Order: sequence, then structure tokens, then C-alpha cells
Amino acid sequence: MRGHLTRLLGLLMGLVLASCAADPGLVPVAAVQGSEAVRIVPEYRLGPADKIRVNVFGEEALTGEFLVGSSGKISLPLIGEVQAQGLTIAELQEQIAVALRQGYINEPRVNAEVLNYRPFYILGEVNTPGEYPYTANLTVLNAVATAGGFTYRADTRRVYIKRADVNGEQTFPLTTATQVAPGDTIRIGERFF
Repeated sequence: MRGHLTRLLGLLMGLVLASCAADPGLVPVAAVQGSEAVRIVPEYRLGPADKIRVNVFGEEALTGEFLVGSSGKISLPLIGEVQAQGLTIAELQEQIAVALRQGYINEPRVNAEVLNYRPFYILGEVNTPGEYPYTANLTVLNAVATAGGFTYRADTRRVYIKRADVNGEQTFPLTTATQVAPGDTIRIGERFF
């Protein structure tokens, strides 16, 4: 049974790679290793409209929930504004710890987590295009379902995604493994036949 599954996954991956080779605009989003799909999603970087929780161990007055503003900064008690846009959570934690060491706390232990991600946007050939809240492990097919499904003219072979931190759209095969990141703009094109 396992041998059959491995061959089937190999055939499916071959079809995906053949599709990408036939259309240079397509980017493969999953590679098969054994029986697991490895998703290629950029490391999450904070941006405006993300809501985060910062915990400073032993310092309740410095702990709280903060919104990344349109300037890309969060305003923390004691240290003021801290740049958050473009940083990973680990980088933000380190930046806050460094700022707290500047005469406030000797060895701050800082933990941060994203409470609410910025929304994603979907347009094109879906029944209800618009802005929707991001949920963890969101795929393009989940996003399309959230937007009321495909219209009868939708191209269900590929999807165009504009990542928040990348200029221009990228073309991806529309599969169950195609991931969406917070802040992405998804466009479902029109089929021509």
C-alpha cells in the first residue's frame, strides 16, 4: 500500500512540475518528500494592522496587547515607539529586549506572539470579492470558499498572488497546498475557453 501511495505522489508531483515547465509563469508551491507536502511560504513578517501581545516576564506594567500602526511601529510603555514592520516575531522580541536594557531592566525576558494577523484580499472570479480575516494555515481554496466560491468563468488551474512584501504578482498552480499569507492579495483570473 505504501509503495502505491509513493508512486501516486510521485506522479502527482511530476504533473505539477510538468505544468510549471509548460508555463514559466507558474511557481511550484509544494515538493513531495515521502508522503508529506512541504509548503513554500515566506517567513512571516509583521506589518500594519497586526495585533500582537508582548510579555515582559516579571513586569506586568510592560505587558499588553499592541497594534502595529500604519507607520509600522508599536508604542510600548517606558521605551516608546519600536519599529515592528518587516520584522519576524523573534527579531521584534530582541529589539524590545535591547531597548529595555538601555537603562530600564538588566536582563529582560521578552516574549511576543501574533494575536490577529492582518487581513487578506481576494478579487477576480469569485462570487464575493473583498477583504477577509486571515486564519492560520489558510490555503487559496479556503480563501475562495470564504469569498463565496468560484464564478462560472474562473480559471481553476492557476492563481495570482501579490505578497505583501514582494513587488508584483506571482503565478501559482491552484492546488490544495497553495498557501496564503497575511496581507496577500489573491486574484482569480478568467478562463478563456
